Amino acid sequence: MIKVLVTGAAGFIGRAVCDKLLAQTDVQVVGIDNLNDYYAVELKHARLATLQGRPGFAFHKMDIADWPAMRQLFQAEKFDYVIHLAAQAGVRYSLQNPHAYAESNLLGFTNVLEACRHYPVKHLVFAGSSSVYGCGSSVPFSEDQRADHPVSFYAATKRANELMAASYSHLYDLPTTSLRFFTVYGPWGRPDMAPWLFTDAIFQGRPIKVFNHGKMQRDFTYIDDIVEGVVRVMEHVPTGELPHTIYNIGNHQPVELMAFIELTERLCGREAVKTYLPMQDGDVPITYAETSRLRQAVGFTPSTSLDSGMARFVEWFRSYHGM
Repeated sequence: MIKVLVTGAAGFIGRAVCDKLLAQTDVQVVGIDNLNDYYAVELKHARLATLQGRPGFAFHKMDIADWPAMRQLFQAEKFDYVIHLAAQAGVRYSLQNPHAYAESNLLGFTNVLEACRHYPVKHLVFAGSSSVYGCGSSVPFSEDQRADHPVSFYAATKRANELMAASYSHLYDLPTTSLRFFTVYGPWGRPDMAPWLFTDAIFQGRPIKVFNHGKMQRDFTYIDDIVEGVVRVMEHVPTGELPHTIYNIGNHQPVELMAFIELTERLCGREAVKTYLPMQDGDVPITYAETSRLRQAVGFTPSTSLDSGMARFVEWFRSYHGM
């Protein structure tokens, strides 16, 4: 029996990772989350309700920035693996409330590293972000490119996490892997991201905000593909002099924003009212993942088409809202 800690268990990706792990008979999952109100707490409780009561799952309401609580948890549970998905997310919100990012993404991540150091685990896998590539990178984004010009504070904290992890891998021989996620979407998704925002606005007849006048591309990656990558990477422990590595997890297929809007309109059965706006501070015009490193390491690369994934999301969205 192996024991896995999943931080951010009430989050979009965290819930899905817990669900996948619990499908394995030899895995116990401990989930933690601070259930903050960055978006509707009701959604987080609804996600947790799909996990609670299942064999092998335990949940603790806890903030990763609380070092005494984290130390006590690690001391008591003796985890084999840690999948660290708790973070203050969102590029735009980091312009308004940078302290939330410093507390969760910097202090909180330090606590995760310290806990894994003092109560050793086989592998720490954590959520990176495609936003670390900034505006200067050539496409497709490769893990070998420099990522030292972030255009948002959120991106800066996620890049800092990679450097912090690399230092712990070097100093304490702690195996760590950063997963740079590319625009994750699907059932149980986040209300502050385009798939939810656009679907909700279209159904409600409210205008959608089309930034950079629609001249943007995103590498939309379906949640099931993200989770498959996370679980496979967890078991692929880095070794060598510096046991630290980075993988992109993306669909390797950027989609024009206007094409994404047209697809969402078709699935919702109505046209969107569009408000065209300039590029937002902290945003980038394109994300596009090079995924050969992930495929070579674990034999998997995301492949769910946007048409198929968005159809599942809209179906779930209607069901969740009783439409």
